Amino acid sequence: HAPGRHGRGIKAQCGFGLQGVCCRNCATGPCRISAKTPRGLCGADEHTIVGRNFARMCAGGTAAHSDHARDIAHTMALTSRDGNYKIREEEKLIGLANEWGVETENRDIYDIAHEVANVALMEFGKPFGVSIFLKNAPEKRQEIWRDLGIEPRAIDREIATVMHSTHVGCAADIDSLINLSLRTSMADGWQGSMIGTRFSDILFGTPMPVETEANLGVLEENQVNIILHGHEPSLSEMIVLASQDSQLLALAKEMGAEGINVSGMCCTGNEVTMRHGIKVAGDFHQQELAVITGAVEAMIVDVQCIFPALARVADCYHTKFITTSQKAKITGSTFMEFKEENAYEDALKIVKEAVLNYKNRNRANVLIPDFKSKATVGYSVDAIINQLDKVVNSQIDETGTVKPLVDCLKSGAIRGIVGVVGCSNARVPSNNSHITVMKELIKNDILVVSTGCAAQAAAKNGLMDKEEGKKMAGKGLATVCKLVDIPPVLHMGSCVDCSRILDVASALANYTGLDICDLPIAGSAPEWMSEKITSAAACRSTIWESSQRVGCIA
Repeated sequence: HAPGRHGRGIKAQCGFGLQGVCCRNCATGPCRISAKTPRGLCGADEHTIVGRNFARMCAGGTAAHSDHARDIAHTMALTSRDGNYKIREEEKLIGLANEWGVETENRDIYDIAHEVANVALMEFGKPFGVSIFLKNAPEKRQEIWRDLGIEPRAIDREIATVMHSTHVGCAADIDSLINLSLRTSMADGWQGSMIGTRFSDILFGTPMPVETEANLGVLEENQVNIILHGHEPSLSEMIVLASQDSQLLALAKEMGAEGINVSGMCCTGNEVTMRHGIKVAGDFHQQELAVITGAVEAMIVDVQCIFPALARVADCYHTKFITTSQKAKITGSTFMEFKEENAYEDALKIVKEAVLNYKNRNRANVLIPDFKSKATVGYSVDAIINQLDKVVNSQIDETGTVKPLVDCLKSGAIRGIVGVVGCSNARVPSNNSHITVMKELIKNDILVVSTGCAAQAAAKNGLMDKEEGKKMAGKGLATVCKLVDIPPVLHMGSCVDCSRILDVASALANYTGLDICDLPIAGSAPEWMSEKITSAAACRSTIWESSQRVGCIA
């Protein structure tokens, strides 16, 4: 059922749907706009219909990223010294608490964590005020948002407002619909995603550069292969920990395996690779291909970007397709609910299921592709600044700033920075758009930062290998990469970690005294597929455009 082949089998896609001019928002429709019928039954024109459809996509994307953040905030509320989840980054937690006005003096770190979690959870439903993260943006940008009336309020309120406004008989003005889309999308980028990233770093550790490998060749012929696929680090962190349990390792040897090999896929793959160096089996498009290697004992998933087709594909092999979330049950899967309250115990049961399945592997069906690439991943904002500090003369300049990066941009050694992010899309050859865009950018001395499946595409194709990547970069960028010891494409995390790109952009703007739109930075999602990237892109348009053009990209 691989998506490329299946996509070619769908002979004709709906032209109205492709153009966004089909309205299904009430039962008098669906209404399709054409030259002969320029308005729907209620009188909605193409601008209204496209605007409503786009707004709903942004609401869907914001809901996905922000509900992810809500779960992480709940996990923070469960932390304790003797519990499954602990605070790894105390200094970062205290910094965030101070930023939010939470008292930290003479308090237990877990009391602070619980109050910070409550403050974050209030961001979803607070009755008054705007996002507490907006103040991190340049003041000039904040003024533009205030003037346009697109400062996000409570996250759930923005999602509900879009769903209400796009109900039949409501918003029918394209400018209004664009502003609704932008405000809701900002609730993703400047609230939900920010919470998800910051809290994940506090709970599981801030990513730092680590060596790994990427592509299906990371599967091991003589080990229990477990693939983690989805988005929530609260699950993946526990599965990684459980895979190191001595009793389960002994059981694996009893089953005839040499050990347990955990690899990641999609954004869960990004989460565990940047914190632990766990190898990346592939991106969104490779989830079925991983199963048909015949070497995967369990595909463990949580939420988002999971093909329902996996159940049918896994049924043809010995692979256990294990779903774990009430939000993403899939017919034909083995459902083993993962609850944060019993996280490690649940993870042990899930990993044990995979280990016991090793004996069912049919050796005649095993075909592991012999290709993988080296990659250096884990470039959080902290990690980037640490690398920049390597070229700072501490006798003259302050460390811990973006000054070296600003100097590179001013001198022209680096001509700009582009965030290439997002999905893989079966409507084009997989990863081709990502790699084509990235190679052209780095060849022209433009530094690329990447998240999501785009980052995995870069990793698989050698663009995150320090040595191989430099060979593809222009002279200026290659020199900078050598001095700072980085690849020309920086892995900044999962899709929710697009918030890290916002932080870097804000840091550059604040340091230079410019607005973000005045900097030589841009964003691209060349193979976007999901609603999450719609909201992420709409949010980015609010920082990379002037006040006159801020809504045009939508």
